[in-house]
Amino acid sequence: MKKYFAAAAFVALAPLAAQAQTINAQEGFYIGAGGGAAWFIGSNSNANTWTGWSVGGKAGYDFVGPRLELEVGYGQIPTSANIPGTAINGKVGQLNVMANLLYDFMPTSVITPYIGAGAGVAFVDSNSSLGSTQFAYQGIIGVAYNVDEQLRFMIEGRYVGTTNPSVNTPFGNVSFQNNNILALAGVQFKFVSPPAAPPPPPPTVAPPSFMVFFDWDRANLSAQALTTIRQAANAYKQKGNARITATGHTDTSGSESYNMALSLRRANAVKDALVREGVPATNISVIGRGEQGLLVQTGPNVREPQNRRVEIVIQ
Repeated sequence: MKKYFAAAAFVALAPLAAQAQTINAQEGFYIGAGGGAAWFIGSNSNANTWTGWSVGGKAGYDFVGPRLELEVGYGQIPTSANIPGTAINGKVGQLNVMANLLYDFMPTSVITPYIGAGAGVAFVDSNSSLGSTQFAYQGIIGVAYNVDEQLRFMIEGRYVGTTNPSVNTPFGNVSFQNNNILALAGVQFKFVSPPAAPPPPPPTVAPPSFMVFFDWDRANLSAQALTTIRQAANAYKQKGNARITATGHTDTSGSESYNMALSLRRANAVKDALVREGVPATNISVIGRGEQGLLVQTGPNVREPQNRRVEIVIQ
């Protein structure tokens, strides 16, 4: 007697796992699809079968570990059986509707192994236009690659079986054991919010600074300059353990050597005033830059008031 078989399946694709401890951190609904190869391993010694195919789709809910899903799949396997009056004509087809329970190991990892089992109904090729209705069951083992919080790819193997279908033939009623092995690949998309972008780095905070201005060719401190120096000393005391840098500048009038010496006199005048306000002299550094570092860019021999200054920086 010729051998009959039905193969079906669809792909059980796994949910997304977490990467850097952020992937798959959210529960959510998902959909998936996939397909692959199918082989009949049931019993019927009078027919030959070859490698077939199986495709399917599913929808489910991911609890980040356990998953529940409903899938629909269809598959065909070529066979040497040709039965008049039946859908079995060089192939056997099967439509499955299954409910599956799956479990992801290491669900927050990039690579996520999983197992599962399912049960439902199968419609196997027979004399009926709807096919022979059978109870269907399956076992699933697979591994998933989680691209991000929403997208996953996976490969898996399945064992799919049903209760024994039967077909009426000119030789009588024939039933067979319907067991199948599937090798599948698929993709899955979960409806969750993508991970939030990391917050921007905090802005760089410049150290407190103060500016003291001088008359032309002078290093003596005005009343306004002394007030500014007092404010700088108070800021130093509030900061606690800190250092102060006093950097002297000049305008472009006069020679470079003279202006370098003048900038140092101005910086030292500010240092002495800070010491009188209670700042330890050992915590104050003095720098003279002469005409370098102009606050207002000018040509040579220009008396620019804003360039005649000492900058006080507290770090």
